[in-house]
Amino acid sequence: MKNVLVGATLALMAGAAPVFAEMTDIRFTLGWKTQGSDAPFLLALDKGYFEDEGLNVSIDQGEGSAATVTRIMGGAYDAGFGDINAIIQNAAARPGEAPVMVYQLWNRPPFAIVTPKTAGIENPEDFEGKTLGGAQGTPTTRLFPVFAEINGIDLDKVAQENMAPNLQEPMMIRGDIDGAFVFTSTSWFNLIANRQDPANDYNWFNFEDYGMDLYSNGMMVSRELLAENPEAVAGLVRAVNKATMEVSAKQDTSVEAIMAYDNLVDADLERARLEFALTNLMNAPEVTDIGMGDLVDERLTRSIEIVAKGYDLERLPEASEIFDRSFLPPVDERRFETTIN
Repeated sequence: MKNVLVGATLALMAGAAPVFAEMTDIRFTLGWKTQGSDAPFLLALDKGYFEDEGLNVSIDQGEGSAATVTRIMGGAYDAGFGDINAIIQNAAARPGEAPVMVYQLWNRPPFAIVTPKTAGIENPEDFEGKTLGGAQGTPTTRLFPVFAEINGIDLDKVAQENMAPNLQEPMMIRGDIDGAFVFTSTSWFNLIANRQDPANDYNWFNFEDYGMDLYSNGMMVSRELLAENPEAVAGLVRAVNKATMEVSAKQDTSVEAIMAYDNLVDADLERARLEFALTNLMNAPEVTDIGMGDLVDERLTRSIEIVAKGYDLERLPEASEIFDRSFLPPVDERRFETTIN
């Protein structure tokens, strides 16, 4: 033990990372296949920020941002990148078992309804008499009844078709449906891949603009890790925060880290997706005051009520069950300014 302490002291004096007696293994799951928005985790891995915290982090691709929660609850993973709304759903049914969000990244939701301008849908009431398509069970689809209630839409006058996510944009382009329930960070680029102009030829009804003020993806950890190794949780948060601050200013470095993890991805596409996340999902006005990684409890409480209504939850979890800010570095270390270079 004495040699370990001496080694750590010498390393610190030399400006190097401390030597840990034993590295802590962390199994981490992404929300989906490798994407530009995963940059904070992949940059932390590539630059050794996890190792600097005494963490041996292995990162696997995901199966959906909601699946991150069930993967962690099942014991296969200790931490991951996923949707806070899925935590709410599971915490309502299984108190004390759902993972806890410890670093909020997407402080604006990607949930939206996209329609071709040729469909003539300019306002929410225009959805009446139209046909919308979406994958059953996704947040956008499940929360549409709440969206409709808030915005005075008669659900009986809106036809809805269930379909696989990969069919939504093609069917919309063909005119088989008038709009789709989507994640903006995915659909925007699916449209581009189909030689469409998402900015000029489509209308986007972002849920946050229509009374659905929700949070979305961030880093969550298991209850077991939280209870048994809070030092590891703190290290994870410090490493990801350090990488996030770097990602916000250096997209080139971020894309290099993404390619180092998965050299099969399209570098230009994922850089564009990263820039989309930075400018559309990670820049809520509140970040100026509270910093990246944190959230506003009152806003989270309102979002819990929205999710509870959309998913018919029998219990309203407390905000403290969903999010734990105690591991966040000081706010001055989490000042977030997006620079697209």
